[in-house]
Parts: sequence; structure tokens; C-alpha cells
Amino acid sequence: MLDINFIRENKDQVKKACQDKKIEVDLDKLLNIDERRREHIKLIENKKRELNETTRTVEQEKDNKERLKLITHAKRIKREIKELEPQLKKDEREFREFLPQIPNLPADDVKPGKDESENEVIRTVGEKPKFDFKPQDHLTLGKKLGLIDIQRAAKVSGTRFGYVTNEAVLLEFALIQYGLEILIKEGFTPVIPPVLTQVSTFHKLGYSQHGDNEDYYLVYDPKKENPSKEANFYLIGTAEHALVPMHKDEILQKLPKRYVGFSSAFRREAGSYGKDTRGIFRVHQFDKLEMVSFIEPQPDSDKKENEYLLSLEEKIVQGLGLPYQVLKMCSGDLGHPAARKYDIECWFPSENRYRETHSCSTCTDYQSRALNIKYRQKDGKTDFVHILNGTAIAIGRTILAILENYQQKDGSVKIPLPLQKYLGKTKIEVK
Repeated sequence: MLDINFIRENKDQVKKACQDKKIEVDLDKLLNIDERRREHIKLIENKKRELNETTRTVEQEKDNKERLKLITHAKRIKREIKELEPQLKKDEREFREFLPQIPNLPADDVKPGKDESENEVIRTVGEKPKFDFKPQDHLTLGKKLGLIDIQRAAKVSGTRFGYVTNEAVLLEFALIQYGLEILIKEGFTPVIPPVLTQVSTFHKLGYSQHGDNEDYYLVYDPKKENPSKEANFYLIGTAEHALVPMHKDEILQKLPKRYVGFSSAFRREAGSYGKDTRGIFRVHQFDKLEMVSFIEPQPDSDKKENEYLLSLEEKIVQGLGLPYQVLKMCSGDLGHPAARKYDIECWFPSENRYRETHSCSTCTDYQSRALNIKYRQKDGKTDFVHILNGTAIAIGRTILAILENYQQKDGSVKIPLPLQKYLGKTKIEVK
């Protein structure tokens, strides 16, 4: 969330940021709630000071008549404080609910734009494969090679699920090892995080305020025996959702801290009706390697770290020999907590277009402020860290891109060179 002092002092700038992100928020209402809240705080503090002074005077007063007057006055102040406190609680509750609705500001180098149609392609890398046959899509290839089974998955789990089998499973673990080797050499700490986060923690990440949340919510049935009062969770949609809060309420002593987390991810895909219904490009469950950085805020530090994470994503994709393009999101296509975001889209020959496989964002101190994650400055003071995240490998989509780009005329699929040592073969052949 944003600092309320910053909002007060930069009201017009914050309003413009909301407009640029296409988020409707009544900023004046927030500031009115904040002003009313501060007035009540000041009034109660003044009353408490008066009560303390009166109490001290009572203790020193020797005249009984005067003591009784002072005691009566003290009781009246206590009643007044008691009457004011419920209103302050109401103000505080409204303030806490309203403040997170204000999105993070787009970075200065982000282009204003209404939606994804105005995102910038900043570079295209790699040569698209040339086939002397009509390329098949990943589902056709996956069926012929015994790698993908959506019919049986539909019987068990419904639509947007799939069984991944045989060499596709080996490709998954090869990709995990490939990505980890690159990132561990870069100093990233590998983590397998929980896949459930408490609701109160998840909301502080800033993804659920304006419909960005595509995650599954779990709650125990209260009618069941011995329900846990804390059993309200989100299933994470990426390891980031559990990696970022791992330092909640901490003061970090050494920065940067960089993590690479492996996890399954779960998304409802509620807004994707009719999109990517064929195959397993868009599914409710998938596996992923995700990067998260905690850095010290310095001039241009976010931009440098953002570009560093992007360079690692490109290194991974280039190593796999996949053609891709890099997009920079315009303001209207930035998520609620993001100040800047890049996407990588890999080439899918069967669709004759690039499809998203990676993203990379800086959230500045937006998440750390809500989660109370700080660092110790050289002068001993503390301040909020800046947090960035980036996809290392979206494993399912990367496997699909490999199948389509490395397919051969006879229906086989070549294995990218860096992965061959893990599979012990150079090609996946029709059985």
C-alpha cells in the first residue's frame, strides 16, 4: 500500500496514477476518512492528557471539596473518551479497508495506455523455426507422443486440467534443474514454499483489491466437527505469493536477498471463458519457478533489478533456443501493486503468434509497507525494502513451446541441448 503521507502531499499525482491504471477510486473519500480519523486521534489524545493532568492534581489536592470536583471532572473526561473511541475504531476500520484500494504508481518510464493493446514490443529475439510441413499444435503432438491426456483429466477434475506423462514429466524435472542451476550460480536461494497462505496475509500483497485475484479460496465448513478458526486460506497462484510474505514483520540486515521458489500454482481463470480451451496452455493447476528480490531502495535500483531479473529470464529462454519477444506493459495493463512490468512471449508456430510465458515486475515498497518488511540503514534507522518478482520458468507453457518449436516432420520432437543430459536422449519419438 502507499504511504498516507505521500497521498496527502501528492493528491493530484496519485489521482493521475489511478486514472492511468484505469482504476476507479474515490481518493477524496479516503482523505476525508483520514482527516476525520486524525481529528478523533488528536481529540482523544488531548482528552487523555487532560485526564492524566487531572488525576495528578487529584493526588496532590488536600482540600476534599476540590478533590471531589476534580474526581467528577475526571469521570466526565473518561465518559467522553469512551464515547469517542467507537467512532475512532470505525474511522480506523474504514481507513484500513480503503487505503489498500489505492494502486501503486506507475514508474516514470512507463507509457500511459488504456490496455494490453498499447503495450510496447521492445525487442524480438531468435529465429522462428521454418517447417516444410504444417506445424501441429501442442495437444496434437502431446497425444501422438503420449505426453498429454486431457480426456482422463476431465473425468477426474473437469475442464482446464491435464495429465502430463512420460517424457513430458522428465522435461518438467529437467527444466526445474536447468533453471535452478542458472539461478543458484547467480546467488539465488532455492525455496519450496507453502502453497496455502492465510487470507489476511494474501490481501497485503495487493492482488485482490480490484478484481486481479484469480486464486482459489479455501475455507473449512463450519458445520463440521472442530473447525479451525484460522482455516481460511488462498491457494497460491505463484510461489511469489508465499515468498514475499516470508519476511513479514522482519528487519532485514543484508540486501539484496534473492530467492527462487518452486511450487505448484492454482488459478481459477475466471475471466478466461472461451480463451485457450484447446490443450493445456491455460489451466487451473501448473508448476513454476519464480524469482523474488528484496532490495535496498536507491536511485534507479528498482529499474536495475527489474532489468537484471528480465536478463535472467531471457538467458533461460535463449538457452532453450526458443524465439521470443519482450513487451513493456503500459499503465493500463499494470497490476495493482506493480510500478513497472515486462512480459516475455515465446513463439507458438501452430498459432503463428507469440504467447506469454514470463513476467517480471517491480512493486517498489507497496507490498513491504503492508507486510512491514524493513531493512536497517547505515545510520541505524529502518525503512521499507523494495520487492520485485519474475517468472524463471512457467514449466507447463515452456514444455508446450518446446513441443511446438522443436517438432519434426515425422511427429517426433527434438530436446533442447541443455535438457538432453537430464533425459538421456536427444529426441522424443512416437511410440
